[in-house]
Amino acid sequence: MGKKYICLDIGGTKVLGAVFDEKNSIVYKVKKKTRAEKGLEQIEEKIIKVVDELIGESGMDRSELAAIGAGAPGVINSDSGEIIYAPNLPWRNYNIRNAIETRFKVPFYIGNDANVGVLGEWKYGAGIDRKNIVGLFVGTGVGGGLILDGKLFTGSKHAAAELGHMVLNTEGPYCNCGQRGCLEAYAGKIGISREIKTQIERGRKTALKELMGDDINLLKSKALKKAIEEKDDLAIEVLDRAVYYLAAGAGSLINVFNPDMVILGGGVVEAMGDYIMPSFKKHIKRFAMPDILTGTELVKSALGDDAIVYGALAMITNKSGE
Repeated sequence: MGKKYICLDIGGTKVLGAVFDEKNSIVYKVKKKTRAEKGLEQIEEKIIKVVDELIGESGMDRSELAAIGAGAPGVINSDSGEIIYAPNLPWRNYNIRNAIETRFKVPFYIGNDANVGVLGEWKYGAGIDRKNIVGLFVGTGVGGGLILDGKLFTGSKHAAAELGHMVLNTEGPYCNCGQRGCLEAYAGKIGISREIKTQIERGRKTALKELMGDDINLLKSKALKKAIEEKDDLAIEVLDRAVYYLAAGAGSLINVFNPDMVILGGGVVEAMGDYIMPSFKKHIKRFAMPDILTGTELVKSALGDDAIVYGALAMITNKSGE
């Protein structure tokens, strides 16, 4: 019997859980809907259910479980295990570590999901052996993470690397954070969906109207990918606009941090990376200083959907000194 670790990706819509063995390999995985709208207790219960299922279904003995790690959205104090604020989950100043450690009697580690995703890519994915990395994860919004001088940078109040809330245009569209013209408002799925909705309401003909169905407010990556493959004019136009702004944000970050690597990840990039990466590399030349850009690798996430669970594993092994 060897040590096992349970690692979680806790989101507004789902909890993804994985069991890792001592060789850092995933031996079992499960995904459950969160139903965040049902409140704090419901999510805590769902997390506990996922951990119980991972223990039971993977065939591991309870005594083999050495630690649990997790990434979740929001401002999180990784030292205390407190979720200070989570925009898509009903948590504020909530110490989730106490709840999980009381239930499972093993150490529990948690961090911001985008930070944890970058940590995963740095330790086990695209960024191995790099000292300075900028990570951008494009999904419903745009999450960010920074590895600076070989360390995850979280700032003085655990809230650093909110890269999606870099303001690109003070007169731009409103973002969910209340500011105008954030990178997220242009490049995240909420921003892309808003632009598509506006164009459909103006009478643009597009396959996206049918593919999006009744929920015209939030596009699924699969629907956008299908429309791109069908060479739909509006789909191509809005995705290229989103990538253009993503490149503008990344170009500024390259100029500021001079990283070895920029990693793009998240659901949108996972679904359409083959289209996004060439467009991103073309646009970024306009925004990054040429001499700095020359030494910067621009890559797609190597771990995909598993970046956060691998990052949770990295947190466990870092904190426990293994």
